[in-house]
Amino acid sequence: MSDRKLNIVVWNEGVHEANNDPVTMAEMYPEGMHGAIASGLRSYYPDADITTATLADSGHGLSEEVLARTDVLLWWGHIAHGEVSEDVVDRVQRHVLGGMGLVVLHSGHFAKVFTRLLGTTCSLKWRNDGERELVWTVKPSHPIAAGVESPIVIPKQEMYGELFDIPEPDDLIFISAFEGGEVFRSGVTFSRGKGRIFYFSPGDQEYPVYHQPQIQKVIANGVGWVAQPEQFREAPGVSNPAREYFEKH
Repeated sequence: MSDRKLNIVVWNEGVHEANNDPVTMAEMYPEGMHGAIASGLRSYYPDADITTATLADSGHGLSEEVLARTDVLLWWGHIAHGEVSEDVVDRVQRHVLGGMGLVVLHSGHFAKVFTRLLGTTCSLKWRNDGERELVWTVKPSHPIAAGVESPIVIPKQEMYGELFDIPEPDDLIFISAFEGGEVFRSGVTFSRGKGRIFYFSPGDQEYPVYHQPQIQKVIANGVGWVAQPEQFREAPGVSNPAREYFEKH
């Protein structure tokens, strides 16, 4: 493992902070959800370079130069997925395939880059009645589950339920259960190209979930697992030998 400091970018579309009740948002997430997520990470990675970016930033804050030095990108989106530039999606996808880690949070399941990398709709059932969520660890041997209590109790949260239209994950680490009886694969991993992806669902704009210590720990563990700072960053080449042969002959 490289001993250089990690470069981490927390991306948030930032629309709810501008459009929701400003008093409520200011009390719950005074620095935005990206600020709360970044703050939680700094307690685990005090030497890391942790920055934030939003949809409103030039190039969504995700220029080629930024992504080239980013070890892990965390993505939170909700109501503005369609406003994300295709050029930015192309860049993020290429860097994930080349070895950049990606942590997708909550309603980021509908993010363009996530659905493109997974190749499915990533649709799910949902209901927002402020129900209790229990996050159960089902793969305690995985590094992302290290030191995480089971279950994590979230007093109020938006319900996400099956069917979650994703490919078979590499690892199923957490399953959530809700008061209404629904269950959800709330913590899963995937590999795409040289990159690692971790999806973790708890964390809605209407509840202070990102301030919970155990949620912060899971996210920090996820960052540590997807990060591959020693990885030679280059998207895998794709070729068709048969086609190349016939084109030359």
